[in-house]
Amino acid sequence: MSLRVIFLGPPGAGKGTQARELAASSRVPHVATGDMLREAVADKTSLGLEAKRYMDSGGLVPDDVVIGLVGERLEQPDAKAGCVLDGFPRTVAQAQALDALFARKSLTLDRVIYFNVSRPELLRRLTGRRVCRTCGHTYQLVSAPPKVAGKCDVCGGELYQRPDDSEATVANRLDVYEKQTAPLLDYYRERHLLAEISGEGPVAEVARAIRKAVGQPVAR
Repeated sequence: MSLRVIFLGPPGAGKGTQARELAASSRVPHVATGDMLREAVADKTSLGLEAKRYMDSGGLVPDDVVIGLVGERLEQPDAKAGCVLDGFPRTVAQAQALDALFARKSLTLDRVIYFNVSRPELLRRLTGRRVCRTCGHTYQLVSAPPKVAGKCDVCGGELYQRPDDSEATVANRLDVYEKQTAPLLDYYRERHLLAEISGEGPVAEVARAIRKAVGQPVAR
């Protein structure tokens, strides 16, 4: 059984955590454009260097860069049974490009999940995020802090705040999201694919709502 789902929502809505869980339980890849872009930046590829200028200022990476990365990822064998797309599409143009890609491959999009989270909660989550320089493990200073301040529980590496998690940049990212990404809700609503869930509350509760939205059994 195939599963092709898109997770939509502002930065900090919790899409990544839930996408990884759903992808693992469904045995399909978790396709996270944010991770793909950061890897390209770290590898200093031409696409990565171009993307870095936008990421550091909180802007959206140009469509052609993201579409190229996603198209290559969906060509890989493990994506034949489906995927959970996290962070893509982010604009209507990207959604249209994804529709065209699916049409060429005779694939069907099953559901689009929108994570609704208040702006104050998003600011709290994003400015409190810390990442390990060594292994990349992520922490949240309020809800999931490290055991020792400034040190990774997993490998002991130094924790740091990414430039795109500073308060000024976070506020800009949310503004950019509202302006350029929110129209996707109407795009998918008109196609009867959109399911809106609350991204606030216990992780397990959010996961139950997602499974109900995609038509999977809900644990009782």
